[in-house]
Amino acid sequence: MTTPQSLPARSPLPDWAETVRRKYVSGEASMFLLHHNVFDEQLYEGRYYTLVDFLTDVLLKENKQTIIVYDPSAGVRYVKNAARSSTAAAIPAGALPDEVLAGLEPELMAQDRTALIMPYASSVAPPGDESMQTHADRLAAIRLHRWTLSPQLHRKDNVVFLLTESLAELNAKIVANPRVAAVEIPLPDQPLREMVIRQCDADMPAEQVRRLAEHTAGLRAMQIVQILAPRSDDLSDDHRRALIVSLLPTSADIDARADKLTKLTRGMDADEIRHLLNPDVQLQHPASDPYADVLDLVYARKREIIEKECEGLIEFVDSRHDLSAVGGNAGLKTELQQIATAIHSGDKTRVPMGLLFVGPMGTGKTFVANCFVKSAGLSAVTLKNFRSKWVGSSEANLEKVLRMVKALGPIVLIIDEGDRSFGGGSEDTDGGTSSRIIARLKAFMSDPENRGVVLFVMMTNRPDKLDIDIKRAGRLDRKIPFFYPDSVEEVSAILQALFSRHRLTVGFDWSQAEPVLSGLTGYANADLEAVALLAHALADGQAITLAMLEAAAQDYMPSRDSAMLEYMELQAVFEASRRSMLPARYRDHTQEQIHQRLRELKHELRL
Repeated sequence: MTTPQSLPARSPLPDWAETVRRKYVSGEASMFLLHHNVFDEQLYEGRYYTLVDFLTDVLLKENKQTIIVYDPSAGVRYVKNAARSSTAAAIPAGALPDEVLAGLEPELMAQDRTALIMPYASSVAPPGDESMQTHADRLAAIRLHRWTLSPQLHRKDNVVFLLTESLAELNAKIVANPRVAAVEIPLPDQPLREMVIRQCDADMPAEQVRRLAEHTAGLRAMQIVQILAPRSDDLSDDHRRALIVSLLPTSADIDARADKLTKLTRGMDADEIRHLLNPDVQLQHPASDPYADVLDLVYARKREIIEKECEGLIEFVDSRHDLSAVGGNAGLKTELQQIATAIHSGDKTRVPMGLLFVGPMGTGKTFVANCFVKSAGLSAVTLKNFRSKWVGSSEANLEKVLRMVKALGPIVLIIDEGDRSFGGGSEDTDGGTSSRIIARLKAFMSDPENRGVVLFVMMTNRPDKLDIDIKRAGRLDRKIPFFYPDSVEEVSAILQALFSRHRLTVGFDWSQAEPVLSGLTGYANADLEAVALLAHALADGQAITLAMLEAAAQDYMPSRDSAMLEYMELQAVFEASRRSMLPARYRDHTQEQIHQRLRELKHELRL
């Protein structure tokens, strides 16, 4: 048997290409699954290549006699050794993938030093239950699987590349095959992003290159190029109109004026429009930081690109308040502030892998999570509904989200109502999708490389529905309980924070409000907010008096399911990782007392 010839040792190759080269030269594999960032362009020796072009012109050109590209939408083309293209001509137009593979099989099994590249491989061998697939799909997957078992592929020094964004989009028979090497092409890391930025602007100072590279984490190389070197310097109509509205004085006809000026200012840049309409308006950032506007633009475009690319799977969090806006909950705020300080210091060993916010509805879990994000100074995204009715799509969606948030790190990933996302379903009802999703999430959450890079914040009012293993230390290290205020002091602190947040004018002394506030103990934070806003409505633009607050408190009727709320509250007690964060009424309870009461409530509620 001949030994596979070495791929051309052009250095430096990207890390993923070096991995392919090493595995191929050592004889580990002759079929490769290149996945993740396959639609980006590769920057190599000062030039950008599509992935297919990089494989044909850099990695394979000097080593292979024949290079074939099979695109399911464009057919077969010979990139090298076009004299053999009679094989491609013999394949009828519109042939099914298995028919194309059957036509190309003699090339791979009889000819030496041949490479086959298949972009959009998921269209050739899609995933799914074999009994639900078409006969052609099954045959294509079987043929690819058979190729991996054939000694001819290795003996003839031939290689096959399958390109796909996600491994979940490919037939499991191929992905799970030990003779197939899956190699991830990652999003650009910091050094590569700096190279891309220097390609766009060679005169940019090194410090600004570093800052821009940090801000563009999570973007593809081509997306960075499009932001920093757009094809046209003209502002879009929407951006130009938004700028014009911000410069015009408020008036009844501002929309009509903006519409007219938007048409008249086509071709002008932002500074020209600013000088034309309102020369006295200063730029948002000081002149000492000329790249601040660029950073803002990059952040806005990055957010837009990522949210669109993730197809509604994640949403960026906008937080206007930090933990100082949270009323009461002194122990809770102290705990979170310590974590925020550890993140600022860069000491990853003091940063937990994840946080579990647990407590009844209306206790402010989501608001506190957003405030924590602001205090920690991190970007944050919320995980949206990634489940799909299509086979394999849920796993592919989760994989896309996890890859993206890791590339964006350091970042906070917020999962609201975690019991709904990762607590329901079973192998009996969803073909094992839920168990696979939970297993993948648990593996990601416990990966030590993610400490200080991705901080999970999961929120739920029913932790008993969560997979028990997902709550262990090393995944959700801190379980932080939330409760309804049970003292006048807590109610007063929360209401004062609410009045400040909503900019409500106070016309009374809080120290004199105890008779009114005592009737509000046990109210949810959301109910207290409703009372404050009702008092504001009663004030009708005037300062809120104590009598108005009392009238609002007496008029407001909170909806209550006392047994369920007690059950949720005791679940929070049961899950809490520190006794010091519990209200005084629960600190002396034993585990057996809590268990007994939970059993009683569970029976009463028929859970």
